[in-house]
Amino acid sequence: MKKADIGLIGLAVMGENLVMNMESRGYSVCVYNRTTEKVTDFIEGRAKGKNIFGADSLEELVAGLSVPRKVMLMIKAGKPVDDYIDALIPLLSPGDIIIDGGNTHYPDTTRRTKYVESKGLLLIGTGVSGGEEGALKGPSIMPGGSKGAWEHVKPIFQSIAAKVEDGIACCDWVGSDGAGHYVKMIHNGIEYGDMQLICEAYFLMKEYLSLSADEMYEVFKSWNTGELDSYLIEITGNIFARKDDDGTPLVEKILDTAGQKGTGKWTSVASLDEGVPLTLISEAVYSRYLSAMKDKRVYASKVLAGPHPTGKFTGDKAAFIEDIRQALFASKIISYAQGFALMRATSEKYCWNLNYGDIAMLWRGGCIIRSSFLSNIKDAFDANPNLDNLLIDPYFCNAIAKAQDSWRRVCAAAITHGVAISAFSSALAYYDGYRTARLPANLLQAQRDYFGAHTYERVDKPRGEMYHTNWLET
Repeated sequence: MKKADIGLIGLAVMGENLVMNMESRGYSVCVYNRTTEKVTDFIEGRAKGKNIFGADSLEELVAGLSVPRKVMLMIKAGKPVDDYIDALIPLLSPGDIIIDGGNTHYPDTTRRTKYVESKGLLLIGTGVSGGEEGALKGPSIMPGGSKGAWEHVKPIFQSIAAKVEDGIACCDWVGSDGAGHYVKMIHNGIEYGDMQLICEAYFLMKEYLSLSADEMYEVFKSWNTGELDSYLIEITGNIFARKDDDGTPLVEKILDTAGQKGTGKWTSVASLDEGVPLTLISEAVYSRYLSAMKDKRVYASKVLAGPHPTGKFTGDKAAFIEDIRQALFASKIISYAQGFALMRATSEKYCWNLNYGDIAMLWRGGCIIRSSFLSNIKDAFDANPNLDNLLIDPYFCNAIAKAQDSWRRVCAAAITHGVAISAFSSALAYYDGYRTARLPANLLQAQRDYFGAHTYERVDKPRGEMYHTNWLET
């Protein structure tokens, strides 16, 4: 019997769709699931007549694979991954490969890579982005871990990955140990930021401009033909077009409490660990927490005062919609600038040597944050591989200079009228802070020295020389 090219454990929707994708590209797949009924249902259902085989045990799965054996885990992150790795190790041979395709926290992948390699095996921790549709038709894939494993999985991964207009696969080797899952984590953090910014643009148009869902559909349809062209802008327009059974916009029937799976929080925590400001993405995470406080917000809305109603917007709606577009684009630049700055700091810490332009290309297709904007990021890092911050690149510097008047008008109007825009405003605050040569931290450092003798540096002395003042001395 012919051996399968790859094995996959975990037949939830993502796992099933990846299997179907692999088979459609000419690869044979052996599948296993802890609940074996799922294997039977899959083999007799979607996979019937295809080059896909079921296994009733891990032993049968491993026995049905060609050498070097490649076993991909599409299961819940955390302890289940460790449990499967421990169960597979005795069944595999030196040089065999375990692939973790879940949303794993990158330190776990770093730890597991060392452990698996100590057993003579190889491990790949790979981010997979694109949701259920991407898994079936072509996701963005971000593999990292044991470099020796890449040559064995590269043909499969690049075959099933999304392709962009130049035919290049949105999949390439990222780096050692946890680098692949780290890049996926940053992707998800930026995704949080993008989604929150779009929600705030919607909220402004709904609450301040009193636009209907049909009008917002037309706005987003227009936006998707320019600088903001992206998957998230496209689907947002489609959401506004969807009507409920009674003919009203479905989006307005959805309870305003947002869920999350933790990857945005991981990104924020990583920024605190590395001392890199990630204000916009962190605000996006906090906005989801705030949204979950539904009952408390409903009560607070009845007792907390806000701006006095000023009536309907009486200005030029088209002009203000353009201001919102410009503010959204400028804030989006900040989100990516912060995300890539964090990647640079972590890459230097772990000696990953990440290629930031290539990472931007991994996200051009298949993934949730895919957009035409990413080509500009690639150009920026091609021009200057040592670029510290995207804001310094001429394209992005000029884009924000062009947008900032609109950006400020939008933030001012939202604050004046009491419309919550934490992501827009935090992005602008970061920009103003980053472009300010002298911040008020001199006073902060004086305060620290006053109450804790933490010392300070002086502007008129060489850097590194520390001073302390007895502030109570007269």
